[in-house]
Amino acid sequence: MDLKIFFSPLDEDLFSHIRSSNSFYKNIKYNIDKMPSFKGADMAIVGVNEERGTLTNKGTAKAADEIRKKLYALKKGTGKYKIVDLGNIRPGMDLDETSGRLTEVCAALIQNNVLPIIIGGSHDLDYGQYKAYEGMEKLISLLNVDAFLDMEEGVSEPESDKHIHKILLHEPNYLFNYSHLAYQSYLIDQSSINILEKLYFEAYRIGHLRSNISEMEPIIRNADMLSFDISAIKSSDAPGNANAQPFGLTGEEACQITWYAGINEKLSSAGFYDYNPDKDDESKKTASVVATMIWYFIEGYYHRKKEQNFKTNDYLKFVVSMPGDPDALNFYKSKLSEKWWLEVPYPQGKDKYARNCIIPCSYSDYQTATKGEIPERYITTHAKLI
Repeated sequence: MDLKIFFSPLDEDLFSHIRSSNSFYKNIKYNIDKMPSFKGADMAIVGVNEERGTLTNKGTAKAADEIRKKLYALKKGTGKYKIVDLGNIRPGMDLDETSGRLTEVCAALIQNNVLPIIIGGSHDLDYGQYKAYEGMEKLISLLNVDAFLDMEEGVSEPESDKHIHKILLHEPNYLFNYSHLAYQSYLIDQSSINILEKLYFEAYRIGHLRSNISEMEPIIRNADMLSFDISAIKSSDAPGNANAQPFGLTGEEACQITWYAGINEKLSSAGFYDYNPDKDDESKKTASVVATMIWYFIEGYYHRKKEQNFKTNDYLKFVVSMPGDPDALNFYKSKLSEKWWLEVPYPQGKDKYARNCIIPCSYSDYQTATKGEIPERYITTHAKLI
């Protein structure tokens, strides 16, 4: 597919201040005079200048270039960069058309093993990101980081307040797991949490995440898709959002999450949404935070171990006898990264679940099993398989 019909080129003046030969900008290809080919690239940066899905955070359509200014001035990280910047998607006649263009772009990139990094626009655009997986004939897991749940139902509600509800109800259904990190209890409706629990999905409040951030790593490692709303970061670190809250993730915690996401071999798309330059401070602090998050995501990507073949000698297998049903649990530990996985058998004839039957876990899950208790990850995954 020729993607250039969807994109506007970048303004070279955005980067005229960057001189260092070892800068991020000097080590990627970008759409200024000519659209770069994405074939053979590892990642493609995709800007979206769209804000018609939000009522409260107008200004997100200006975000992509502000993030670029900060990101491209950073130093190049590890690895031989094969990154292209395709420019900004031209907005459609309406929001649905823009979302559809994002779907087509992301689908083309993912099918060519190129990871799209989406920057700019309101958070509801992750519905377009999600729909890119529709024709791929596999079940996927979605990781969402947001202070809010965005599960409103009313017709009059803005898209940015109900996009997760739309994803959960989307047909055909190819969503195997949904994990939500960093919600703030006083901002959400408990009935929405109850819905997620009934679907055996996961939602972790900010306090739980902060006290157990290493336990979040297996959840992040299980994701195919990352959607990150800047409202999850506290206002003192990221004021550039009309819905910014005094409590939330620190910039450092946000970067740790994106590092975990980048190093996840399974993850194939990432979106960073809802940054509003109009609400940012004079130095564009929030743009710097988002740029650093993306830098750490890319750094994580270039530290991937290319694991996941559990039949090789790169893994140790641990079989834990259990007192009931199941009578044993199989754990795998990577010799390369020392990460853990847990096998959850799927019913005969349901081969579509094969890709999701060995799930990331932590050493504490193994310890739980050695005490004769079934880990919570096993219970929720098994419930979705039967």
